[in-house]
Amino acid sequence: MAQVELQNVRKSYGNLTVIPDLDLTIPSGEFVCLVGPSGSGKSTLLRMIAGLEDITGGTIRVDGEDITNTDPSDRDMAMVFQTYALYPHMTVEQNMSFALRMRGEDRALIDRRVGEAVSMLGLEGLEKRKPGQLSGGQRQRVAMGRCIVRNPKLFLFDEPLSNLDAKLRAQTRLEIRRLHGKLGATSIFVTHDQVEAMTMADRIALLDHGKIQQVGSPKDLYLNPANRFVAGFLGTPEMSIFRGTVSVSDGKVAFDGPQAMTLPASPERIALLSERIGAGQTVDLGIRPEHFQIVPAGGDIGSTIVVDVIEWLGHEIFVFGELGGTGIAVRAAEGDAGGERLPQQGETIAILPARDAWHLFDADDGRNLLN
Repeated sequence: MAQVELQNVRKSYGNLTVIPDLDLTIPSGEFVCLVGPSGSGKSTLLRMIAGLEDITGGTIRVDGEDITNTDPSDRDMAMVFQTYALYPHMTVEQNMSFALRMRGEDRALIDRRVGEAVSMLGLEGLEKRKPGQLSGGQRQRVAMGRCIVRNPKLFLFDEPLSNLDAKLRAQTRLEIRRLHGKLGATSIFVTHDQVEAMTMADRIALLDHGKIQQVGSPKDLYLNPANRFVAGFLGTPEMSIFRGTVSVSDGKVAFDGPQAMTLPASPERIALLSERIGAGQTVDLGIRPEHFQIVPAGGDIGSTIVVDVIEWLGHEIFVFGELGGTGIAVRAAEGDAGGERLPQQGETIAILPARDAWHLFDADDGRNLLN
């Protein structure tokens, strides 16, 4: 296990800076996901840690040792790539033992480590097969096994699940997390898939244009997003965002935008809002689909939408429509809907945000005004 420290790490290509002065500390034994949209710099950052990409400025330390200019082969890290990178002419056993054989390790040690990795990854009976005789999921497990036998300080994963189908991705996610639990090794996992990040990480570092927008547990990023970008990136369907102003009157919070909306709030929430948001200040209101309630029509507090699309996902049902010209998603039911009546396409329904389950973001810089 190893602690990783990135201090003022920067990457530029000529006059183009893709990662400007980034700081990040990853404690020993932690599983961290670097997540963000394409072009956010996450793979570049991983390759800089691995030594496969030169850094323009800053320092990379592992357990306090400066490895900024250390050769990749001397960093004691193992990397799992998106494309598996297996030798097609070698068997599973030979692929997994290759690095140890090149280091001249004892044959008994090699056999023991390969055997342990094969058992851990459920590859028994496949040792003599070549990559062309394996499924995509099996190839990815062989690639992981090749890293495990080296017993490195640090595991690096560069979008290793991208080439797998949905079922295999879900299965391999579990296998990687179980593997991390057994080995306890520090792991850095790069993905553009928010589901992978939310389900696998101890902590998430969310990047955009080379800058870390927020670092924290999946729960913290989801429930307490630092800014509008974080709030919009995490969550499926994504958070609905409306622009307007808020005001407090008679202990109630009113949102005035393309369509008026009442925002149920606790006294503590109202006090915080009054303290941080000025009268008439333009803000962006963000509400997740599961934080809307469908309320009886005809009330004077709910907003109305016409149901345009219905998504039935088995465990959840979502309805989509427009509120004042802005697209909106509402969770209509969770779990087995049973005999309860669900909205129908073309129907007008009334919705109301849940108490305190809404966010206000600065209209200019996007920061969360209520965090």
